[in-house]
Amino acid sequence: MPLQADLDAIDWKILRELQADGKMTNVELSRRVGISAPPCLRRVKRLEEGGIIKGYRALLNSPALGYDVVAFCLIGLHYQSETELKTFAQRTLQWPIVRRAWMVSGDSDFMLHCVATDLTTFQTFVIEQLTSAPNVDTVRTALTIRQVKDEGLVAIE
Repeated sequence: MPLQADLDAIDWKILRELQADGKMTNVELSRRVGISAPPCLRRVKRLEEGGIIKGYRALLNSPALGYDVVAFCLIGLHYQSETELKTFAQRTLQWPIVRRAWMVSGDSDFMLHCVATDLTTFQTFVIEQLTSAPNVDTVRTALTIRQVKDEGLVAIE
């Protein structure tokens, strides 16, 4: 698969380190990747401006904050016209319980990653909002039992 950007070995090291710890200082990052701080900062800025680095976030401990239910929902729509797909995608933006959403191929049209405080909150969302949404045909849910892996989104060798 061709790369979408012209990255050298140092750029890849920067991406690997920032994906593991996006809060480190530029001085620490430059030490870890083996270059001085000014060129390291220029490289990071170039990666940000080029859209390779989309942003930075704090990773929160959901259970510690009282969000104990993680579930995935597979959604099938009655009609898959471009307008209907866009409409449903826009609707997901208005549901705070939906943390990530993908349009998918196969038996379903969308996969939603949901996080809720408790099972009742999740069930209420599924019944009152998701299944009753216009054009929704099927909703299949999968409650998670335990997370067994939590890595950055890109496997950088």
